[in-house]
Amino acid sequence: MAISKRVCVVLVAILLVSQRFASAEELPTVERASFPKDFVFGTATAAYQYEGAATEGGKGLSIWDTFTHRPGVIAGNTTGDIAVDQYHRYAEDLWLLKDLNMDAYRFSISWSRIFPKGVGEVNWEGVKYYDMLIKHLLELNIEPYITLYHWDMPQALEDSIGGWLSPDIVDAFTRYARFCFERWGPRVKYWITFNEIHSFANAGYSSGEHAPGRCTPPKCSAGNSNTEPYIVSHHALLSHAHTVDMYRKEFKDAQKGVIGITTDCTWYTPLNSSSNSDQRAAQEAIEGFLGWYLDPIFFGDYPASMRASLGSNLPTFTPKQVELIKGSQDFVGINHYSSMYATFNETNGEIIKTGYKDGVPIGGVVIYLTSTYKINW
Repeated sequence: MAISKRVCVVLVAILLVSQRFASAEELPTVERASFPKDFVFGTATAAYQYEGAATEGGKGLSIWDTFTHRPGVIAGNTTGDIAVDQYHRYAEDLWLLKDLNMDAYRFSISWSRIFPKGVGEVNWEGVKYYDMLIKHLLELNIEPYITLYHWDMPQALEDSIGGWLSPDIVDAFTRYARFCFERWGPRVKYWITFNEIHSFANAGYSSGEHAPGRCTPPKCSAGNSNTEPYIVSHHALLSHAHTVDMYRKEFKDAQKGVIGITTDCTWYTPLNSSSNSDQRAAQEAIEGFLGWYLDPIFFGDYPASMRASLGSNLPTFTPKQVELIKGSQDFVGINHYSSMYATFNETNGEIIKTGYKDGVPIGGVVIYLTSTYKINW
């Protein structure tokens, strides 16, 4: 499956970059002992990318099941129907993790495997799969970290209410989360509400390259790239806030767990470090990426720079919502892939983001990936 292969490609690319751009003398020796004793080594996956069994065991369809079956959407028309088949081979996979001496395994729950229609009737065969996965992890002394949402909205909710575009999704998500806490909370101590809202909000509702494939026509059949990413993100953040509030009030003390959120972030640095304008461009680029999601959680509102540039396209929080979302984290996860330069376009004032400065890429990874895989940074 193409989606799973991407993970392997990135890992291989990083290894090749290390070999190509650094000699053995230049690389420091890094061992487990180099890290603090309580440092956690682990791996992470997403349900759609790994489980397979897309229509087995009573599972309902997700938006990714539907999206990848559209002709031409994925190279070679591959899908996640089988993926790496973790649904059937989880015991083997977990032994591989043990062999790698991993401390933790972060995986996501497939919402539609538990609730085929998103709400209502529980699919107990799907629940049993996660029961066994968690049981095996604990027997191998590998700590489970559960992500509640990694991009795979139940198709039934997408069809019935519009998925993340509807404010009703907040209640549906919270009910789904409650079931997970009740079922697995006694054994699972680390919870992540969302993985990378930025990714599914932008790629799913701005460019249309991810499920559900919405963007402004004619590129997509339906959508609004100027408004929908912000609506989707707003509802996801409110879902996060309500879920954390529920966990803290009803489960945290008894289950002794923690809950947070994971976001991704490209780090931006000024194209010209001595330019005040470029410094501001880099700051605003970071605010429009990382701050979009963490500012509400830490400060209660979106960054002022986003409010100034987006105006009415950016939703607002009510005073009650501010109270709910501010401080709604026990921890924050950051997925960082690369860094870029930032400067302002002198003509229209928009931020230009680039991986190059004076023709030289920002790092060896950019050089390798650009030349080998023709990735447009």
